[in-house]
Amino acid sequence: MMDRRRILWGVLGAAVAASTGACASGQSRPTNRVQRGGFSDIAFADWTDAEPEYVLYPGDEIDVALPTASELNRTLRVGPDGRIALPLIGQAMAADRTLAELEYTLSEAYASQLVRPVVEVTLKQAGPIQVWVAGEVRTPGVFSMTGDINAFQAVIQAGDFLPTAKPEQVALIRRGPGGRGMMRVVDLRPRHGEIVALRRNDILYVPRSTLGELANFFTQFRNAMPIGFNYSINGQYQSF
Repeated sequence: MMDRRRILWGVLGAAVAASTGACASGQSRPTNRVQRGGFSDIAFADWTDAEPEYVLYPGDEIDVALPTASELNRTLRVGPDGRIALPLIGQAMAADRTLAELEYTLSEAYASQLVRPVVEVTLKQAGPIQVWVAGEVRTPGVFSMTGDINAFQAVIQAGDFLPTAKPEQVALIRRGPGGRGMMRVVDLRPRHGEIVALRRNDILYVPRSTLGELANFFTQFRNAMPIGFNYSINGQYQSF
């Protein structure tokens, strides 16, 4: 299997070449153009703006109901570790699961305690939108956002670009359908860049020179990412 770092370097290098090639030839780039490497052996999935099925995150509030055992019904908030605690079965991992997946998991857990248990899980209130801003910004980290926010606003929240930043070559990483990681290059120069709406758990990486630095970012900060920032690359889930 090709080393993942080599794949990332190749994909990101191709993305940068695609973004700079048009400028070098004097051609203008269309707004919101998706830029990524043309590698068929993965790394990042093809970009899509389609909304994937909702998965639960820390901070979400959910109702867990058992119609045949209503005394066990609970309204719970997914904890910082991604877990919830329920009577009879104790803790269960809820983060990074769809509502249907959590229903199945809890039904299986209650099967040792109840006869043919049926569990219904509904989202009562979504937790805050969190995005990760890293690279050449003054205060990189995870930021909680209230309401809709675009990529440039997130950079401002992170203290704005450093003088060494390349705001025209910012990497936006997003979890797409099936949990697969997607990447596109966005231009966030003030008054010149794109207006890019962010989604929960998006990652913005602002490079110093080229997007090849993103490979090192994955290596250095993978274990620092909070629960929920999970993506699938090469068919295997990675927690960046």
